[in-house]
Amino acid sequence: MEQRIDSNIWPERAVGKDPAYVPGLMVPPAGTAETDPEQAETEERGPEGGAPSDALPEDVPDEPTASEEDAATDAPSEGDAAKEGPVFEATDRRGAITADSEGVRFRLDDQEADFWWDEIGAVEIKTPRFGRRFTVTVHVSERRWFDAEVEADTRNRLKEWTAELDAVLDAYFEES
Repeated sequence: MEQRIDSNIWPERAVGKDPAYVPGLMVPPAGTAETDPEQAETEERGPEGGAPSDALPEDVPDEPTASEEDAATDAPSEGDAAKEGPVFEATDRRGAITADSEGVRFRLDDQEADFWWDEIGAVEIKTPRFGRRFTVTVHVSERRWFDAEVEADTRNRLKEWTAELDAVLDAYFEES
């Protein structure tokens, strides 16, 4: 009888069993409209089968008052302050790679994966000698990495994206 010596245990949920499984992508919590059709129907009908839940009461004004507009334009929000530094974004028809003060974000169609700066161990940039594929690989641990690719419209755009991403990495990424 053979026994396995290594402690390499494969996760139960893997691509071989679930083709929709992609490591690093978050699944919506159970009971939300995205995963539960009955919940979606309830949200459309409203709490007691009446008007939809997003319907506004008639006594609520639709437009903000002048004082609310002045307050909104005078005071910068926290999101604006966080976005003051360099921001990188590379997109094509299906995907996007974004890096800002929060971390690196990959998007492919309707799926997103977020990686915060404190969990990232290394970031690799790959540009082919021939072709226009821009690849960014995020290493989160010694044995786990995730990559995303976007296609540039010109070869010069690859050089621009590389320089922009280097500026963001220099500003926010701290090697430990």
